[in-house]
Amino acid sequence: MDISITKTSCPKEKPDSSTLGFGKIFTDHMFVMDYSREKGWHDARIVPFGNISIHPASTVLHYGSEIFEGLKAYRRADGVVQLFRPMENIRRMNASAERLCLPQIDENEAMHILKTFVSLEQDWTPSAPGTSLYLRPFMFGNDESLGVHAVHNARFMIIASPVGSYYPEGINPVKIMIEDKDVRAVRGGTGYAKCGGNYAASNRAGERAEQKGYTQVLWLDGVERRYIEEVGAMNVMFKINGEIVTPALTGSILPGITRKSCIELLKSEGYTVNERLLSIDELEAALKDGSLEEAWGCGTAAVVSPIGELAYKDEVFTVGGGKIGPVTQHLYDTLTGIQWGRIEDKFGWTETLD
Repeated sequence: MDISITKTSCPKEKPDSSTLGFGKIFTDHMFVMDYSREKGWHDARIVPFGNISIHPASTVLHYGSEIFEGLKAYRRADGVVQLFRPMENIRRMNASAERLCLPQIDENEAMHILKTFVSLEQDWTPSAPGTSLYLRPFMFGNDESLGVHAVHNARFMIIASPVGSYYPEGINPVKIMIEDKDVRAVRGGTGYAKCGGNYAASNRAGERAEQKGYTQVLWLDGVERRYIEEVGAMNVMFKINGEIVTPALTGSILPGITRKSCIELLKSEGYTVNERLLSIDELEAALKDGSLEEAWGCGTAAVVSPIGELAYKDEVFTVGGGKIGPVTQHLYDTLTGIQWGRIEDKFGWTETLD
């Protein structure tokens, strides 16, 4: 695929790493590519970062035809920039596209696009500890009509943002509220797809949790309100009586890439990992009798987020004495070590730029 490149005439000054935050500062350029049923994907281009113009009747505005991904580029100590399991993001985005009737992109072409874009913007990848270049590929339908139908025209874009350390003051356990009113997704729905509507629908419960002093919510399934699914915008894992348990991918849970990496890493080290249904009753019993040893969320932004407190209805439970557990700490240290090149990548998960 040929990609035309138009470089900005006014490069921005690179920010100080201490001011980065998350998703507030953007690089000099963005990738854009259009799709039509007649021409397929065409006009691949990298252009100066800026606002975009879409028709007021655009499909994405009225029917939520939109998907996205999130991954990072990391600068190693030797200065080389590398990606962590980017093909997994590409494949998941195609699965999301299929669910929302958006066009898919050839895997090899998508990788070429991603590496070309990151190569151009690699000077924006910070080198301070814990920092990285966050990449946001996204796709939306932009048919210029109000009819409800599969998308005929779409746009694929990538933007990038240098981000600071998720744990600038050290990795500390978070407080989680188990949600028993709203639901995130149901089987047969869009729970396994990474689309904006899933996140918008979770905001109300998130606001309630925040008002009560909790960081995020832990979702139950949407049918029986009985089985554990996800925690906030992350997958969730538990260590119960020495066994690692994580909810099975039944169609209503996002198949996280960090989740997959945790499972593969733990299994390679001899841990018993079970992907299965985990009921709130079983979890509550484990909290009460002390057999729940550790709990953590896992996702691209935080990598691993230890859970120190769980609240369900009128009860509050402390997990692992409110401290990060040894398995949780090991996962964080090992995955971040591989991502920043401090630890040998024995799994072939990292991709350097061509």
